[in-house]
Amino acid sequence: MGCDGGTIPRRDELVRRKKKPEKKDKDAELSAKWKHCAISQEPLRNPILACELGRLYNKESVLEFLLDKSKFEFAENFSHIKSLKDVHELNFTDSSYMKCAEKGDAYIDSSSRSKYICPIAGLEMSGKYRFVYLLKCFCVFSERGLREVKSDTCSKCCKKYSSDEIIPLNGTPEEVEKLRSRIEERKLKAKLERRGKKKARAEAAVGVPPTEATDDEPPSKVAKLDSKPSSSSAKAPPKVASKLSLGKTKVKPEEKTIQNDPTKSTAYKSLFNTCEKARNQMQPHWITHNPLYY
Repeated sequence: MGCDGGTIPRRDELVRRKKKPEKKDKDAELSAKWKHCAISQEPLRNPILACELGRLYNKESVLEFLLDKSKFEFAENFSHIKSLKDVHELNFTDSSYMKCAEKGDAYIDSSSRSKYICPIAGLEMSGKYRFVYLLKCFCVFSERGLREVKSDTCSKCCKKYSSDEIIPLNGTPEEVEKLRSRIEERKLKAKLERRGKKKARAEAAVGVPPTEATDDEPPSKVAKLDSKPSSSSAKAPPKVASKLSLGKTKVKPEEKTIQNDPTKSTAYKSLFNTCEKARNQMQPHWITHNPLYY
């Protein structure tokens, strides 16, 4: 079967083996997640936004998505983004080696290195280490750095935060499901707070203390009922004129006319139909009226 010239075939060359499934390139997968926009797959550039599920976006891509969702192939995966309130602009820490390289002639391998680092531990945000952001101030840290600090205050902007406000970036599917349920809880809590504020505002406008308002009846109905005037107040008694007001009656001054003017002559006054001769003149009947009648 060939093999001339003293060649010795190996077993794997003669026996057909089952092909191994192709493995994903980890570096390419990490680059797609951490260096590209989740919606448009374009390289990330400032300003970079993140949703409460921990995905990274370009601001331009989010605006385009909100204007026209039909342009994007996987629009149903981002149905939780309904406005710019659902995404937050992240506060990154630029890596020092990038600033140094800008001044010199150093070669930068952008595929393997990241522009951003953790301000506590100094780890690069390239996908090899887990990173999180705080929902209170949107500052980005590595998970290892937050564990080292062990404080409920942000080391970058000194704002306090709780454990529920730590959002992992590009988390596992299990973490994403937990974050989805957390988003629904936060929305429900915010809705109840708005209702409480609205109710308190309505009670303050009407003047009813909070204890008197019932739970069955909404504050809007209470405001409408209290704002309607009663029948007794609507029908107020007519004002009776006092004796002083009757005694002091105002005399209207006589109007100035041409007939009352002493400076005008009688010939001048007779030109107007307000003179005595014109008023005493006989008026013709409307049927037998002759236009030549004077």
